[in-house]
Amino acid sequence: MTAITEIPRPAGGARRRGDGTQASAWRSVLRPGVLIPAVVLLVALAWAVAPGLFTSVSPTAQVGEALQGPGAQHWFGTDSTGRDLYSRVVHGASQSISAALIAVLVGLVFGSLIGISAGAVGGRLDDALMRLVDVLLAIPALLLSLSVVILLGFGTTNAAIAVGVTSVAVFARLARAQVVSVRASEFVEAAYGSGGTFWTVLARHVLPNSLTPVIALAALQLGSAILQISTLGFLGYGAPPPTPEWGLLIAEGRDYVATAWWLTTLPGLVVVAVVVATNRLSQSISRGSDGRGAASARRAR
Repeated sequence: MTAITEIPRPAGGARRRGDGTQASAWRSVLRPGVLIPAVVLLVALAWAVAPGLFTSVSPTAQVGEALQGPGAQHWFGTDSTGRDLYSRVVHGASQSISAALIAVLVGLVFGSLIGISAGAVGGRLDDALMRLVDVLLAIPALLLSLSVVILLGFGTTNAAIAVGVTSVAVFARLARAQVVSVRASEFVEAAYGSGGTFWTVLARHVLPNSLTPVIALAALQLGSAILQISTLGFLGYGAPPPTPEWGLLIAEGRDYVATAWWLTTLPGLVVVAVVVATNRLSQSISRGSDGRGAASARRAR
């Protein structure tokens, strides 16, 4: 009788714990600290993918009087040539966000290749690659990106590559540290003891257990890349006028700060909102993943 009454309890408790876990997951997603940044980022991505859904006004055509303040007809006002500033901000998202994605991809791919090669092979190759990484880390990011974009030429794509070069060292250091840590694990030694070759162990055991933190870093680098792309655009090294790009929009309005504050303030607020939302959302996801990992470890113990 005792056994009969004890059998349903674990099942019921498991269901309750499962329901509680699902409810806790939904509560964590619906928190303002996660929901609001997610909405901001989704809106910015929607601007980049389908700007025509948010505005039908051409970003390069004169549609009103010059330096007209924000209002019902022009939400962000007009610039010095009478172009709709809201339309230019919306269409500029495709330039800034796509360039940031290219920059993150460049840093992720080349940084991971350097870090994985150094950590997996070791020896002199490790020393040589890490000295190269140290040199990249010693150069300020803005100076390095300016040097690269001057060599490649102006333009959004070249600016994105320049920003990506500045993040190669960060990805390389993290990838190497993860590979070295996994290589010292017992299951990797057991794989070698079972007759596994270098490439087999690397592909089946080392890489799958090393790249998760590197991919998480890519999400964190997206906001930084958007900010750096906007900085290069502000300095004139990004998209040429009259192409709408967030940094260029702010630069075009700097001569009218005293008379037309909206030309710099509103695009600047959009950049700040997207960067802060990206960083906040990435940090929330990282903390949530760490918390779930810790909880799983406690249950396993």
